[in-house]
Amino acid sequence: MSDKKILLKAEHIDKRFGITHAVNDVSIDIYAGEIRALIGENGSGKSTFCQMLCGIYTIGGGTFTLDGQPVNVRNQVEANRLGVSIIVQEMGTLSGLTVAENIFLGHEDPFMHHGIKDTPAMIREGQKLLDEYGFTNIKAGAMIDSYNFEDRKLVEIVKATYMKPKILIVDETTTALSQNGRLELYKIIDAVRADGRSVIFISHDLNEILTHCDTISILRDGEYIDTVNAKDVNEDDIKRLMVGREIGSAYYRTDYGKTISPEVVLSVKNVTVPGQIENVSFELHRGEILGFGGLSECGMHEAGKAVFGASLDREGTVTLADGTQINDIPTAIHHSIGYASKDRDNESIILNESIRNNIVLPSLDDLAENHILKAGKLNRFAQEFADKMQTKMQGINQFISDLSGGNKQKVVLARWLGKGSDILVLDSPTRGIDVKVKQAIYALMQELTAQGKSIIMISEEIPELLGMSDRILIMKDGRINGEFMRSESLSEEDLIAKMV
Repeated sequence: MSDKKILLKAEHIDKRFGITHAVNDVSIDIYAGEIRALIGENGSGKSTFCQMLCGIYTIGGGTFTLDGQPVNVRNQVEANRLGVSIIVQEMGTLSGLTVAENIFLGHEDPFMHHGIKDTPAMIREGQKLLDEYGFTNIKAGAMIDSYNFEDRKLVEIVKATYMKPKILIVDETTTALSQNGRLELYKIIDAVRADGRSVIFISHDLNEILTHCDTISILRDGEYIDTVNAKDVNEDDIKRLMVGREIGSAYYRTDYGKTISPEVVLSVKNVTVPGQIENVSFELHRGEILGFGGLSECGMHEAGKAVFGASLDREGTVTLADGTQINDIPTAIHHSIGYASKDRDNESIILNESIRNNIVLPSLDDLAENHILKAGKLNRFAQEFADKMQTKMQGINQFISDLSGGNKQKVVLARWLGKGSDILVLDSPTRGIDVKVKQAIYALMQELTAQGKSIIMISEEIPELLGMSDRILIMKDGRINGEFMRSESLSEEDLIAKMV
């Protein structure tokens, strides 16, 4: 790359959060016309590095030079104007606004005339962009809240790229997208590269990185480790660079032929949510990992919400072994059902609360003594289960919004471990999580089922379904379209045939 123009030079970039040295003296050159992967374990500093570049965080130390000019931006709007855009891992659109208002947020000037916004013109321009990107199912004049997590991500892609930024940061975006959505994003980043601009691509999907990136820079514990050419390394090489030691590839289950208990702990019969799922029926057995798979909009995510009592207008029944009907979230929690959403920041955690308060939330009734909550008891409880999940944190009073995606997920799981939930509905449990944390979550799932607990695992990753499930249900068009038992001979092609 030395013969190419350096588009972004990062020199001695540094950032601390209290006692945590999130980014420690990192220097990287990124070249024009390059897709650069930035990888590392959760908490390695990669997102913090990028968020300083685009103005979400102030720079703690060091300098960024973009296209020959020093940059130290104060916010994302200023970053956009200088040519840096980011698509964040979690939700990056604002509720209460239209799709068009989200696309042009901070860039409304072309639609302002004498202090009055020309809303029809903004909607027309927004729809033109959406159509050009091929996102014709999204309407610029509709409220953003009427769309699901994936469609809102597609809106973010338009917002981040329509101004043709010099540097496009893609932070764990593909984990929120279906296969079709991913293909559209790959086309966009390829076009950025072909135009002589650059992409910083953050992902924990190592195959995706090797397939779509030119070079790979690795961070570990906030420090720069190395930059390698994607064509010169394999997945094992990358894992070793990320964690500083060998990580075995066999972190999925290796057992086959396990007999599933005949004891049914949950029965779902003829569950329908209009427009989403129809006549879904299945049983969950004691000690079972029941996998749900399918393509985008197949209904598997809604099926998980239905089990947890979180679906509006639900028909049919969700019944526990003792005959209890699950029709709402409080009943589900009270009767030992836990739920981890795919949309972690909006549905599984309270961002503006502490780690402690997030962990103790479903267990408050259990922890109260004569209806009184004692701080010491809450602290000990939260510390115990945060430690069990090996959460990387400054302390239990740290805001959960400060954590990496993997550590947020650890807090979500710590919450349900603390509650002692017997049934766990885990929707995309390893989304945006590095290989070491994945290994820990898979080990935890096996430990829980060995204790007799039962898990519904909803996943868009076929290897995860094959690797972890005792039984797999495939959904298509809101219905169950296939069922498979765990087997060494079961292949990805077998599952895909029932998805499409």
